[in-house]
Amino acid sequence: MKLSADIVIVGSGVGGGTLASALAGSGARVLILERGKHLPREDKNWNADAVFNQGRYATRENWKDDRGKPYGANAYYHVGGASKMFGAAMFRFRERDFGALETADGVSPAWPISYADLEPFYFRAEKLFGVRGVVGEDPTEPWRSSPFPHPAVQHSDHLERGVVEALRRQGLSPAHLPLAIDEGASGSCQRCATCDAYPCRVGAKGDAERRTVEVALQSENVQLLTDARVRRIIAAPNGRSIVALEVVLAGEMATVNAAIFVVAAGAINSAKLLLASDHPSHSRGIANSAGHVGRNLMLHVSSAMVAVNPRQLEPIPFQKTLTINDFYFGRGGGDLPLGSVQTLGKLNEISLRTGARWMPRMAAGWLLKRSIEWWLMTEDLPDRSNQVSIDGSSLKIRYKPNNTIAHRRLVKRWASVMRSIGRPLTLSRAAGRASTSHQCGTVRFGRTPDEAALDPFCRTFDHTNLFVVDASFFPSSAALNPALTIAAQALRVADHIAGLKLNEQVHRTSTPESATTATPGG
Repeated sequence: MKLSADIVIVGSGVGGGTLASALAGSGARVLILERGKHLPREDKNWNADAVFNQGRYATRENWKDDRGKPYGANAYYHVGGASKMFGAAMFRFRERDFGALETADGVSPAWPISYADLEPFYFRAEKLFGVRGVVGEDPTEPWRSSPFPHPAVQHSDHLERGVVEALRRQGLSPAHLPLAIDEGASGSCQRCATCDAYPCRVGAKGDAERRTVEVALQSENVQLLTDARVRRIIAAPNGRSIVALEVVLAGEMATVNAAIFVVAAGAINSAKLLLASDHPSHSRGIANSAGHVGRNLMLHVSSAMVAVNPRQLEPIPFQKTLTINDFYFGRGGGDLPLGSVQTLGKLNEISLRTGARWMPRMAAGWLLKRSIEWWLMTEDLPDRSNQVSIDGSSLKIRYKPNNTIAHRRLVKRWASVMRSIGRPLTLSRAAGRASTSHQCGTVRFGRTPDEAALDPFCRTFDHTNLFVVDASFFPSSAALNPALTIAAQALRVADHIAGLKLNEQVHRTSTPESATTATPGG
């Protein structure tokens, strides 16, 4: 089977979906290839046993660690990518995050673009995903040319009175989380306890399927093929351009031709695809002449904390509305950056015991009725030895967290804050390597081929018509959720692609009929 389009996008997550939605009106024929299928809306979307114990929506793949030992990966392949399970927090990176920043373990490197370069695209991304927030509460927030497109998701009365006001009395600056949630008088959000790490049964979460892929598919020039696993990228004989993709489409081999190719399969799988695509001129894989691909994997250094007041019940089903960034760049003279603090979606006995199986279920239930749960996140630094590689047909991950000194300080500092507001019992647990929701950095962008695989518009230095548009391009990870920055750069890249005339190939690579040889998945 042979298919063709003007622009082919591998992956339908935040990067690929946003790019497709921005190119929908360009006149180019866009084909999205998604290895997964549509995640069904069903009662089990909100069933903790199905989500956490059965892993109903997770991949069944086993990845290998650096010793070759298999381990279960926390990865999701659906239309919309991992955003189907995300907590909908969509932050702008801080202006200082784009420059070199000293941390406890070294220097976080500068980006080849500035916050000012990305700022207008941040606002476009906030509109696209329906982000809700309020300006002026967070002391670290960057300047903005426009307010949030929607008002913030409000704290519950109990959270406002019992936590927010207490934090203010401690001299801190609690702020509303910027959330991509359809909430409000006409919204579908039910403020349930199953948002963070669950798919949304009522479609209230602003994931990439709802906010970008469905938008893109309203245009006749965009198609989606599901159950389409890209096995290899095929370069021209001279190696300077890409001519096709080799795809397993619903069990059948297919070749897809295009003028422009975009890889947006997530930082780990994008690197794997590039490395697995051999060529006589590129023995180390596509886009990898300088050896950057797969290197510098970053996952964030993160911990969940349960803060308990044994004497008080905490009736807050929907608690994921609060963030505190007073420690983001440090607090006080000489203090180095520690990271961000956010409320987690409400845990239950099953989700808590997933990471603490030693705890009796009755004890877990007693704690959670009296607790507020937090997510603490510190930037980890790019390290070439933290690497994605391939071992035969298997994916191999070598990852050792760094900047752990700063993270331990953040955990200790926040436990002290909790004690000061009447929550003396805190339990914390670090996220492991299986938590890949914030994966980034494996195909980073930069100004020259010596320092990066991609240019500032995410085009590979090695190939004229190949782009990588997911969190792979991050040269540093900051200490905030990456989704909005992925989307903003995808919009910036889409504008760049729309203005390209790659040898006048776009709009002339195939006949309209050839793009519809297979039945589209959307």
